Amino acid sequence: MDFAHDATTEQLRRELLEFMEDFVLPAEPVLARQLAEADPWVKPEVIEELKAEARRRGLWNLFLPDREHGAGLTNLQYAPLAEITGRSPHLAPEALNCAAPDTGNMEVLAMFGSAGQQREWLRPLLDGRIRSAFCMTEPEVASSDATNIATRIRREGDEYVIDGRKWWSSGAMNPECAIFIVMGKTDPDAERHRQQSMILVPRETPGVRVERGMRVFGYDDASHGGHAEVVFEGVRVPASNLIGGEGDGFAIAQARLGPGRVHHCMRLIGMAERALELMCRRALERVAFGRPLAEQGVVREWIAESRVRIEQARLLVLKTAWLMDTVGNKGAHTEIQAIKIAVPLMAEWVLDKAIQAHGAAGVSQDHPLAELWASARTLRLADGPDEVHRVSLAKRELKRYA
Repeated sequence: MDFAHDATTEQLRRELLEFMEDFVLPAEPVLARQLAEADPWVKPEVIEELKAEARRRGLWNLFLPDREHGAGLTNLQYAPLAEITGRSPHLAPEALNCAAPDTGNMEVLAMFGSAGQQREWLRPLLDGRIRSAFCMTEPEVASSDATNIATRIRREGDEYVIDGRKWWSSGAMNPECAIFIVMGKTDPDAERHRQQSMILVPRETPGVRVERGMRVFGYDDASHGGHAEVVFEGVRVPASNLIGGEGDGFAIAQARLGPGRVHHCMRLIGMAERALELMCRRALERVAFGRPLAEQGVVREWIAESRVRIEQARLLVLKTAWLMDTVGNKGAHTEIQAIKIAVPLMAEWVLDKAIQAHGAAGVSQDHPLAELWASARTLRLADGPDEVHRVSLAKRELKRYA
C-alpha cells in the first residue's frame, strides 16, 4: 500500500493549510465575539467572508465525489483534507461548504433526487446560498433503531401530509436553513425496512414549528448549524417532494450515513491533532513543582500515547476511505463501523488529557478544548451510538465462523 498523497491531494493540502493558517484560525476569536454580540438568527459576518475566500481559492464542495456537482475527489483524497478542517470544526467545514448536515443532504439529492429537486434545492446548496436540516431522530422513541421512527407521512391526492415531532434536527437552527429532509413512515404495515420514506419540507411550510434549539453540554451553536426540536402538524407538501419512492427511506438513510460517518471521523482526527499540539505547547511553557510539565513523566506518557492513538486511528480511517473507493460503501461496512467506534473514543481521550494538562484553563472559554471535547463526546451518539455499531460488527464477525 502506498501511503503517499497523490499530486492533487498534496496540492489541495498545501492550499488548505495556508487558508487555515491565514484565515480560519485567526477568525475563531472573531466568530466568538460576533456570536456573543449578535442576534442568534443573524449569520455571523466572518463566516460569509471565509466562504467567499474559500470559493475564490477553489476550496469548495471538496466532499462530493460526483464531478457533475462536486470536486470529484475520491474518499481517500478527501480524507486528509477533512482532517485539516477538523482543527477548527465550527468554522472550516462551513467555510468550504463541507459542513454537516448539508454534505449528507447534498449527497442524498445528488444520488436520489429528481431533476426538479436537484434544480430547486441541490443547486442552491452547492452554491452555498442556503443551508439545510436533516430530521430523523425523535424524542419519543429509541432512534438508534431507525425502524422505530413514528412520524407519519400520509398520501392525500397530490400531496403528502406530515405529522410528528423530531429533535436533534441538525442544521435546523441556522438562519439560512431553507429546506428539511424529513424521515417518516408512509406504510406502518409494510416489511420492517420498507415502512419509511424521506421527503423534502421547505422550512416556511405552514405547520412546521421550530420549538427550541438543543444545547450540547451547555453549548449553543444555533447560528452556524445547531440542533432543533421541530414539530410537524398537518404539514402539506406536493407529492413530488418525496425523495425516491415510498419505502426507500431506510435505504437512503444508510446510503447517507455511511459517508457521513467517515467525514466525522476524518474531522475528529484533526481535532485530536490540534489537542495534542496544544498539550505539547502547554507542557513546554508551563512550570509546576520547579520544572516544566514536559519533564513530568505522566505528561510525557499522555503525549506519547496520544500520538500512538492518533496514528492508529488515521490508518484505519484511510483504509476505510480506500475500501469505499475500491469496493463501495457496502464492502467497507465493517471498517465504517470500526472507525465510528474507535475514532470518537480516541479523540475524546486525547482531548481529555489536553484539558488536564491545561488545568482549569482547559475547561474555560479561553481555549477551544472544552468545546472540542463536547463535539467528540457527542459523536459517540450521532449517526448511531457505539453500542449499536459494536453489536452489528460482532454479528458480522461471528458469521465468518458460524
